[in-house]
Parts: sequence; structure tokens; C-alpha cells
Amino acid sequence: MIQVQAIDGLLLREMVLSGAALLEKNREAVDALNVFPVPDGDTGTNMSLTMASATREVNQKEYARADEAAEALAKGALRGARGNSGVITSQLYRGFARAVEGLEKITPVDFANALKSGADTAYKAVMKPKEGTILTVARVIAEEAMRQAQAAPDDFDALFTTILTAGEAILKRTPEMLPVLKQAGVVDAGGKGLLTIYTGYATALRGETIEALPDTGHAAAPVAFEDDHDSIEEIKFAYCTEFLIQNLRPDAAEADIDTFRRQLNRIGDCVLVVGDLALVKVHVHTNDPGKALQYGLSLGELVNLKIENMVEQRRENIRRKEAQAKKEPPKPYGMVSVSLGDGFSKILRDLQVDCVVEGGQTMNPSIEDLQKAIDSVNAETVFVFPNNGNIILAAQQAAELSEKNVIVVPTKNVAMGIAAAVAFQPDLSAAENAERMEEAAQRVRTGTITYAVRDSEFEGMHISEGDIIGLHNGKVEFKADTPRDVAVEMMRQIVTEDDGLITIYYGADTKEEDAEALGAEFEEMFPDCDVEVHSGGQPLYYYLISVE
Repeated sequence: MIQVQAIDGLLLREMVLSGAALLEKNREAVDALNVFPVPDGDTGTNMSLTMASATREVNQKEYARADEAAEALAKGALRGARGNSGVITSQLYRGFARAVEGLEKITPVDFANALKSGADTAYKAVMKPKEGTILTVARVIAEEAMRQAQAAPDDFDALFTTILTAGEAILKRTPEMLPVLKQAGVVDAGGKGLLTIYTGYATALRGETIEALPDTGHAAAPVAFEDDHDSIEEIKFAYCTEFLIQNLRPDAAEADIDTFRRQLNRIGDCVLVVGDLALVKVHVHTNDPGKALQYGLSLGELVNLKIENMVEQRRENIRRKEAQAKKEPPKPYGMVSVSLGDGFSKILRDLQVDCVVEGGQTMNPSIEDLQKAIDSVNAETVFVFPNNGNIILAAQQAAELSEKNVIVVPTKNVAMGIAAAVAFQPDLSAAENAERMEEAAQRVRTGTITYAVRDSEFEGMHISEGDIIGLHNGKVEFKADTPRDVAVEMMRQIVTEDDGLITIYYGADTKEEDAEALGAEFEEMFPDCDVEVHSGGQPLYYYLISVE
């Protein structure tokens, strides 16, 4: 039973921390709801990393006022937003913060209005909103919440009962709105993630606790606690302190590790305590690293100590940037591109791309990552190639935040990004270049070859876990026993007499000799086409093949 009458800043923070913790606990389950059976389903991961950024920001200080806490949450979520689901989540917080501006405490009516404002803001951020997604779940929850708040303006318990009930109902209906969800037999992953967050809110309001998992960075993407020295406007805790604790004392228990974590939270922020009784990894920003070490020594032996003065690092970064700015005037044009492998990164740099952001299928860069990349390019106009449909929205948000003239070319894979970069002409205007780049990217047809991570059904094609599958322009259309067999069948169907170039980019798990053999086979199959073979170095995907 929720007895709370109003939500202040401290309680709002606890609600969001609870929502973030519950989402992280269910991250893999949300990831598993991604429609395509490919090994890069990441909705849960992107939303969790976005929430981690929001919670880090709101933990910087004790926000007593609700509006101040909401503003901090919105700022943190926007900085760390990754993928479409993460960007939409950040927009929900952005709209929420706008609605509660000037409010010291939030009533049920205020909360419902803020949910509606969040949903409206999220819809506006998406160029072509689709129903049956996280947007629908957010909107329906907000609409039902407003009805309930009008009926019982002082009852948070009734409000959250409505929020969770309405959320479950609309989530179950998402397969009816999106045929692709129905085919895959799943509900919308983003909607599930959002409902999980709201469930965490309700848990906190009931006075219950969801213990946060110590590692919110995830093994595949240890970026959740990156130290961002350049963008820290006011460094409250100066020393980044990291160490390992090994050979814990014989009587140590998990409760002692929890106590240690609480001790660190009292002397700093950005606390990360990962591990168990065998080994504990520690990260904290503090003004008293000696005390952090002392607390650690009470548990066991310390190794791999690292203490860095972030204030001095910031000074040095500022000096370096100022010196660079004085040396060179900005050039007319620059380019930023997302890459998903070392081979692709080299190709892009050879094409005079100024800044390559590592990311793509397995780890989407955040809005902040993209904004930093844009700002690092000393140019008046910067073209950005997201090279992934799940990164386009984040790139557009980063463009809005930049003071430069930024043009996002909506490339959906690296092959399209390469084509766009090749099309650049320094003598043309920004608008003319943007048009040329997009046209060049759209002419590229692509096939990607990977393996299925679960059983699925698509347009009459039964897919079993472990099958080698081929995606043509992002749609699962082929399967066979080997990557070579899928590639050959795919090319037979998509190469036309008008095509003149086939480019094979082989991944990290593909041998060069296998890729070269496939290229030789294509040369025999399509004598009128030039065939090129390059190392892409991409994970998870055996081949990315472009045809133009």
C-alpha cells in the first residue's frame, strides 16, 4: 500500500534508482524480446545504460526539490542515451522535467501530467512514430494515469495501480499493432523495459527496496562508469580511485561488501563495487582516497591501485583544446562516422573521416559520445553517418545539442556510410553534399550474415537457434548451413544486370582465405561485376556484403 501524499526530490531519486535497478535485473530478458533472432538485441541494455547515466547525475547531490531532481535526471538520461529505446527514454524524462518545473513536491495530478508531457515529448522526437512500441506504452499509461488522477487527485496508490495495470494491458496488445512482433511471438521490448521501470517506481513508493546490481556496465560494454573529465563542469570529488580487493579476510561475508559500498557512498560518488568474496573491483570518486583504501583494507589485500586527479586532468584537457583552437581555424567540412570493427574504421579514416566512433551493432554509442565526436572536429559543418538504424535518433539529438552546423545522413549500415563518404565533394555546398551523400547511401543494397540466437518464425520461414541466417536490407530472408551458402543464395537473388560492384566485408570470426574464396566465387557468378574483399573486423556478423 502506497501511503505517500507527495513526492519530493529525494523520493523521486529513490524511485528512479529502484526503476533502474529492476530494469538492470531484467535487462537480459528485455534484450531477448528483440524481434530479430540476431545476436545483437540490445533494447534492455541500451535502456539500462541510459538509466545508469540518469542515476549517476541525480546522485551528484541531495536534491530536496522535485523539479531539481527531475532536471538532473533528464540531463543525465540525455547525456547517456543509447539506441532508439534509450533516446526515447531520455525524452520521457525531458518532458517529465518540463512539466514539474517550479514544483517543490509532486502530487498525483502533477505526476500524471508529467507522464503525459513525457509521452508527448517522446512522440515529437521521433520522425515517424510507430504504434505498438515503447511510445504507445508510454502514451496509454499517461492517458490512463490522467483519468485516474482526476478521479482521485490525492491517491498515489490508486494511481500506480492504474499505471501498472494499463501498462500490462497495452503491452500485451503490442503484437496486434505490429505484425513483426506477432510473427516473432513477443511483446515490444522497449515497452517492457518502460513498464519494468515504472514497477520499480511503485516498489520504492511502497517503501520496499530493490538491491542494485553492482555492475551496471555489463560485460560486453564496460562503459557505464567511464570518467568523463572533459565535460565535468564542477568536480565535487577530485580523485578517481580504483583498486582490487583480493584474499578477503576469512570471516568476510556478502554483508561486509554491502557495508563497504555504503561507506564509499558516504565519502564520494560514482561508486562501483563489483565482485564476490573471491575478488572485489572498486571504483569511487572521492576527496579522501586514503579513507577509501582504509575501508578496503578492512576487507582484504589491495592490488592494482590507481588514483588520478581529475581536476588536473580537466585543466590539461582545457589547455590542450585551447592550444589546438588557436593553431587552426575551422575548415569548411568535417565528417563523423560510427564504425563496428577495426577494418571498417581504417577504411573510413582512409576516406578522410575526421572522427570514427566505435560502436554499432553490439554497443550503440550514447548521445554524449556522438556529441563529443562532433565537437572534436574542427569544422564549420559536420556530416554524421550513424551507420545503424538504432543510432540515427541519437545522432539527431546530438546534432541538436551541438553549436555547429551538423547534418545527419541517415545511413543504416557501414556500407552505406562508406558510400556516403565517397560521395563527398569539397567544392559543393553543405546542402548539395547532404543530398549527394544520401542518394549514394540509398543506392547501396546490403546483405548481412550471422547466426540465430533463438527459435523464431518470419513470413513462413522457420528459424532454429544456431541457424546461419542472411538479412537483406535489414530483413531476415535467407538461411543455410554455412555463411558461404547463405551468401551465395543471397547474391543470386539480389544482384541484377544493372549492378557493377560487389564488396565483401568479412568479420572478426571469418578467415581471410574464406572471404577471398567467396570473392573468387562471386567473380565467376557475376563476370560483369567488380568484386572487392575487405576486412571489416565486425563482431557477430560473418559478412556484410554491399551491392551497387
